[in-house]
Amino acid sequence: MMPTLDLQAFIVRSQVLKLYRQALRISRRAPSHSKDELRHEIRQEMEKNRHCNDKQRIRFLISEGKERLKTLDEMLDMQGH
Repeated sequence: MMPTLDLQAFIVRSQVLKLYRQALRISRRAPSHSKDELRHEIRQEMEKNRHCNDKQRIRFLISEGKERLKTLDEMLDMQGH
């Protein structure tokens, strides 16, 4: 059974899951030859930091993830047009 989370941990966890879902959603627009590789890379990044408990580092990773997603989204938009 999962331990109960305090409110702050719950919020952070929901932010991370939202970021992960957004990344997978954006990866659908990737060219078919690189889609699986991109999804694998997204999963690896999430797994690599799964057990991080440093709140400052987690905030940094979320911020960095959002920036990387924004860049990926823009790049895929340029490829599509």
